[in-house]
Amino acid sequence: MTTTEDQRFAPPQAHVEDVAPAEPALAGRGIRLGAAIIDAVIAGAAGWAFAMIPWFASISQAHLKAAEQGMWTWNPMGLLIGIPIFLLIQGWPLVTRGQTIGKMLCKLRIVRTDGSKADAFRLLGLRYGIGSLTGVVSGFAMIYGLIDSLLIFRGSRQCLHDTIADTKVIQL
Repeated sequence: MTTTEDQRFAPPQAHVEDVAPAEPALAGRGIRLGAAIIDAVIAGAAGWAFAMIPWFASISQAHLKAAEQGMWTWNPMGLLIGIPIFLLIQGWPLVTRGQTIGKMLCKLRIVRTDGSKADAFRLLGLRYGIGSLTGVVSGFAMIYGLIDSLLIFRGSRQCLHDTIADTKVIQL
């Protein structure tokens, strides 16, 4: 039998749980769309600004003439102009922060599916590069874009480019 004097030295009876840090929430579909629209407006404005430069204007005209031939025509000019502009604007924030400008404004970040930081090859090469390569033929770009954007309605909320690069978009 224990006395109150013995209970003074007894261990505490409080319940203690291990609490793991909560995983960041996946970004919603609507906010991801908003970030993509912001990025598209920025890209469009940059493309327009570059098209005002005389040398780029002649390249843009050649690009438009090739586009008039049909949606299945080979047209590498979009890559030769689009990829450098994309890298100038979005490359640094993507590599250093895992964010485009639109994702920064919407407080989103791209990470690996395990939550770790995504490297430059995964972001620029797999996530954005493969989709950009489909742009050499407008028809392929439209099909890829449709499939890519429709896959966000899966439970994982990953688009095709997320699955290819093993990434996900989280809220900050």
